[in-house]
Amino acid sequence: MSNNIFMEDRSPISFEEYLQFNENGRGNLGDMLPVTVYRMLEYSIKEELVNNFGKEKQIEIFRKAGRKSGEYFAKNMMNLDQPLDSFLSELQRKLEEFKIGVLRIESIEEKSGKIILTVSEDADCSGLPILGETVCNYDEGFISGILSVYTDRPYEAIEVDCWATGDRVCRFHANVIEDGEQTDET
Repeated sequence: MSNNIFMEDRSPISFEEYLQFNENGRGNLGDMLPVTVYRMLEYSIKEELVNNFGKEKQIEIFRKAGRKSGEYFAKNMMNLDQPLDSFLSELQRKLEEFKIGVLRIESIEEKSGKIILTVSEDADCSGLPILGETVCNYDEGFISGILSVYTDRPYEAIEVDCWATGDRVCRFHANVIEDGEQTDET
């Protein structure tokens, strides 16, 4: 491909720029995609990363990508100036609106910041066969990013139950990270 002189001084496009949506861009098809299309993208990338870099690197990359998306989601699609219960109610509505999944909060320890939550009908895994391992690494990062932005504390969410492990919901333990370490074991 030849160089475009009009693009020579342009800096690389940012993550946020990729997400700018022109409603006329998909005037006939709209902004929704079937889960199958989403999973083709996700699992083909996942497989290529595992084949090229190994499973641990793939998990790390998916968590980082999910965190970036979660931070963007919180900053651009959520009201961050509200009490925790209102924020979580809004988050439940947004996750359903965007067809990401159905969020339920199982427990919150306000002092430590530990949150146990579930997501049912998760776009990443609901309906998958039992694989014997959790697969929602992107969701781990996504939840971590949202909680980190809202609380202004570094969170790490780890999936402990998954459709792919035989459960019918994805369960995450989200903990504040202190000094580079998770505060409480999952």
